[in-house]
Amino acid sequence: MLPVISEDVANTAFSEIFEDMPAWRKRMIHYIKEENPEINTAIIEAANKTDLDPKAVALGAYMTYLMIELAAKENDAMMNYTE
Repeated sequence: MLPVISEDVANTAFSEIFEDMPAWRKRMIHYIKEENPEINTAIIEAANKTDLDPKAVALGAYMTYLMIELAAKENDAMMNYTE
């Protein structure tokens, strides 16, 4: 089950991404290539096999990956929280 992406998670992701979007996208290419090569391959194939701008397709996919990853970490932190 995918984690719920909160407004805080989305805002954190957007501020990181749009600080320097081209540099962020390049970092994500290398990060996902190491973390999950199958997803990276799927993103590249989707970007190349559509009539859409490949960089825009990749940006959307990388953005979604980051938000899911951040939300999962947030959910894990809440589940492991003890008073």
